[in-house]
Amino acid sequence: MGKAKQGKRNSAAASSSPYAKAQATTNNVFKFNTNVGQHILKNPGVAEAIVTKANLKPEDVVLEVGPGTGNLTVRILEKAKKVIAVELDPRMAAEVTKRVQGKPEQKRLEVLLGDVIKTELPHFDVCISNTPYQISSPLVFKLLALKDPPRVSILMFQREFALRLTARPGDALYCRLSVNAQFWAKITHVMKVGKNNFKPPPQVESSVVRIEPKMGAERPGVSWDEWDGMLRICFVRKNRTMRASWLGTKEVLAMVERNYRVYCAMNNIALDETVIGEEEEDMDVDEGIGAGDGGEEWDGIMEVDDEADETPSFFKEEAERAARENPAKTKSKRKKTRVAELVREKIRKVLEDVTELADKRAGKCDENDFLKLLFAFNQEDIHFA
Repeated sequence: MGKAKQGKRNSAAASSSPYAKAQATTNNVFKFNTNVGQHILKNPGVAEAIVTKANLKPEDVVLEVGPGTGNLTVRILEKAKKVIAVELDPRMAAEVTKRVQGKPEQKRLEVLLGDVIKTELPHFDVCISNTPYQISSPLVFKLLALKDPPRVSILMFQREFALRLTARPGDALYCRLSVNAQFWAKITHVMKVGKNNFKPPPQVESSVVRIEPKMGAERPGVSWDEWDGMLRICFVRKNRTMRASWLGTKEVLAMVERNYRVYCAMNNIALDETVIGEEEEDMDVDEGIGAGDGGEEWDGIMEVDDEADETPSFFKEEAERAARENPAKTKSKRKKTRVAELVREKIRKVLEDVTELADKRAGKCDENDFLKLLFAFNQEDIHFA
C-alpha cells in the first residue's frame, strides 16, 4: 500500500512539473487539421520512392505543394537545385523551414505561404506533392493550364480520384475529369499507398500518379472553354444517350440557342424571328439516372468527379431564373421561334448525320469522338465559350 501511495505522489508531482508540461507540448506541436488535408506522409520508403519516380536532374527547380513537416522536402533537396514549397498553414511553413535551418539546404528552399490555387507561381521544372484531397482537381488543371507547364508532376491523390484520372472509355469511373486530364496530358498510375503510411491516417487509400503534359505539336490546339463547355453537357448523365442529353433537356436547348444568337450577333448574321407556336417554359424534371438510356442499368458509381455537384452552372442559373419568374410554379408559355427550331435541327444534324453519336453514351466515347463532336458543332456555328 505504501508503494502505491508513493506512486500516486510521484505521479502527481510529475504532472505538476514544468518539464512534464514542456514534454506534453512537444508531443502535441501540431493538431493536424484534416479539414484542409493535413495527413503527413510518415513512411520514409514511400517518400523516397515518390522522389525517385520524378527522375530529378541536379539543375531542376521543384514545386512542392503542401510540404507539411518536410519529410518529402528534405529528400527533394538532396537531388534538386531548389525547392519552392507552397504551404497554407503558417505552423507547417515554420516547421519545414526549421528542418533545414543552419544547413546548406537552407539557401535552396523557398517557402511561399498561401493557397497554391490562388498563388502566382514562379517558373519550376517538376511538381511533387502529397496533395491535400480538397484541391486535387484544381491543382491538376492549374498545372496543365500554365503557359510553361512542368516537365512532369508526381502527385499523391485519393485512390478513387487517381483512378478517375486514368480511367478509359467504358470504365466505371470514366468521367469528364478523365477526358479533360488525358486530353492535355499523359497520365499513368505509379503506385498505391495505404492509409497507415500517414499521420493521422486518412479514411481512404491513396495512389501516386505521374502527369506529363503534352508539349509542342502534341498539345491540343483547342479552346479549353469550348472543350470543357461541351463535355459538361455530355457528362451531366454519362449513361444517357447523346440524343437524350442534347435534345431531351430544355435547359440545354435554351443554352445552345443563346450561344447561337450571340455568335450571330457578333458576326452580323440575320435571324428569322418568326413565331411558329408556343411551348411550356417550366423546367424539365430529370426522370432518373437511366432516363433516355434505353433501359441500361446504372453502374452504381456516384455521378461526380471533381465537384460535389456536377450540374453545369448555366443549368442552375436557368432554374433559379425560372423560380424567380414563376414563384407559384405555374406553367407559363413562351414563344417558339424559327431560331429555336433551327438550333434544334442543327443539333440533330450533328448527332445523327455528321458524327453518328446520337445513340452513344458519353461514358463509352473516347477523345476522338468528342473532338469530332466539337468540330461538327463549330461547323454549324454552335460554340460553348
